[in-house]
Amino acid sequence: MDDRGGGGSFVAVRRISQGLDRGSACHSTSVEVVAGSAAWLGRGLSCVCAQRRDSDARPSFDLTAAQEECLQRLQNRIDIAYDSSFPEHQEALRALWHVAFPGEELRGLISEQWKEMGWQGKDPSTDFRSLFKIFSGRRKVIEHCGIPFAVAGVNITFMLIQMLDLEAVKPRTLVGATFLKFLTENESAFDLLYCIAFKLMDHQWLAMHASYMDFNTVMKATRRQLERELLQEDIARLEDLPSYSLLSR
Repeated sequence: MDDRGGGGSFVAVRRISQGLDRGSACHSTSVEVVAGSAAWLGRGLSCVCAQRRDSDARPSFDLTAAQEECLQRLQNRIDIAYDSSFPEHQEALRALWHVAFPGEELRGLISEQWKEMGWQGKDPSTDFRSLFKIFSGRRKVIEHCGIPFAVAGVNITFMLIQMLDLEAVKPRTLVGATFLKFLTENESAFDLLYCIAFKLMDHQWLAMHASYMDFNTVMKATRRQLERELLQEDIARLEDLPSYSLLSR
């Protein structure tokens, strides 16, 4: 999706551009960087400097101009509310349907078919305002393991925004600062981490033999695992995360 629109929930479906705007400080290719545990703070990195404010128990991370630009671009995406009158948003929903149900024709953007994907009603646009932190076991699902695809996707997006502290002016956690380093080198870092998180949640669901009532427990376990992996000292890029291998399964 483009960056037009007002405030509201973020739709985690978009067409990823193969190129970047000329002059942008965000790069599409990854380079070697350092990220990891608390020892990461003492390595003299010029990219992010940590300071502790007297009024806040958490460290505050000063950003370079390039990091501020990349963070602002991602925050602009987060602020986009789904608008059913936007052709780009309509196309994103159709693309989601065709990926989930290849070969099955979608009869309309308002259709009972959407319930098969795990949406609460026949119009997905109404669910973007109500699905955060909500799980409905009464709807049909498309995964054999019982995960409601639509609800899970919206909740994963919301979880990542919180975990990475993306609505703050600057990162206030090591996890957020570490991710920002990856984002500066790869503009699609959030999209990639979303895919990793979704596959990890599916893996956790199966490993825990989860049921509908375990949805929140699985989400919390997924977040804890992502946080641990992001802070490992040998992680130089998102592709180094142990859970990245799940994408090939």
